Formats: sequence, C-alpha cells, structure tokens
Amino acid sequence: MDKNAKMLKKVRVMADYQFGKGCGDILFPDDVTFQLSRTKRIRQIMVSGKRIATVRAKDGTFTLSMDAATAIHDHIPAPGSRVTVCDDAVPFVSKGKTTFAKHVTAIDPELRSGDEVIVVDENDTVIATGQLMLSPEEIEALDTGAAVDVRCGCEQ
Repeated sequence: MDKNAKMLKKVRVMADYQFGKGCGDILFPDDVTFQLSRTKRIRQIMVSGKRIATVRAKDGTFTLSMDAATAIHDHIPAPGSRVTVCDDAVPFVSKGKTTFAKHVTAIDPELRSGDEVIVVDENDTVIATGQLMLSPEEIEALDTGAAVDVRCGCEQ
C-alpha cells in the first residue's frame, strides 16, 4: 500500500469515528490530495484543489468546509450533527457570525461541547459550520452565551 492510500484510509477512519459510519467514503474520494505539516502530519485534505477538511492540531479532529458540511448533512438523517437556528439569526449566521444559545431552536442531543457541527435553518438547509461551545443541555437551559463558534457560513 502506497503512502497516499495509507493516509486516505486513515482520514476515512477518522471521519467515520467523528461523524458516523460511511462519512469517510463520502467526504474523501480516491482522488484527494493532502497538505502536510513540516512534521509530515496531515493538515488539509483537498479535492480538485479545494479544501474539504482540516485536521485540528490540538485534538486531531476535522474542521469542515461548507462542501464537506453539506455532504455530511445529506448523509446523516436529522437531527444528527445539527444545530437548528431560528429564522431571525439566519442572515447573521450565514455570514459567519457566532450562533447564540437564544437563537437555537433544536440540537442533536448526542453532541458534546467541542464537536464540529452543521448549523441549519428551520427548513434543514445548511447555512454554516463550526464548533459547538456549549453542551445541548446547557444550550436548552441557558438563554445567553455563544452556542456555536461559526467557522464559515454559506455567504462567505
């Protein structure tokens, strides 16, 4: 097995663990390319020169591009990996602004603080991707504070 095939197998297993079975094959086709760090660790995974995911150095998990978030959204049934926001917040969140707890109308109860999430509107349309800052219980109990640190929105 060549080095690229080994790396491909590794990132597919990582994606299956982080997002659920089958997500690795969906996110990373056979023609992906890898950008490595100076220490030869995988940093970015690209398809046709476009970033799909980045491996976070601090914990080895993926951060997603909008294309990757949409692919996972299409694969995982609701409410999996999703944070739903009210219509009032959609214009701001889709531009990459922080999602606040008071704007969250629904959330996947299986999520944990620190997870990479897909932010959707009331119609289950992907509007952003980011990192969950609070647990689902905290978001439901609190009416203040940042719920999702949005990395990229669909209008950026």
